Amino acid sequence: MDIIDMARASGMAVILDGRIGREEYQSVCGSLSALQRFAEAVRQGTVQPSGSQKRTATPARRT
Repeated sequence: MDIIDMARASGMAVILDGRIGREEYQSVCGSLSALQRFAEAVRQGTVQPSGSQKRTATPARRT
């Protein structure tokens, strides 16, 4: 799982996803609790979606 998928699965939103030349740019935002879930997922190397809704990771767009 890549880091952007981990951020999404933790409840964060990708607000910028683009490319300029060979560089790719992606920005995420979210609540403090989403950041805490993300940090814990990175520490453990896994992501478990929060809440009762099932989340599906959407692949990052390539422009």
